[in-house]
Amino acid sequence: MRFFYFNGAMIRLRVNGEAVESGAASVQGLLAELGIESGRVAVEVNMEIVKKKDYAGFLLKEGDVVEIVNFVGGG
Repeated sequence: MRFFYFNGAMIRLRVNGEAVESGAASVQGLLAELGIESGRVAVEVNMEIVKKKDYAGFLLKEGDVVEIVNFVGGG
């Protein structure tokens, strides 16, 4: 598994409503940086759902708004 990171440069994102600085270049890299397993989450960037198969190749840019939703089972 390969993660993409900018060359030490940080970008500013809004993640679940909070301002975050990140060195991750992709959704997959951001999830890894945040310590979030990709298996049970859904990710939206700028109001567009990102498919799990695209996490590694979906590149983030300055000012992106990211929503990460965790699926919780129950009954």
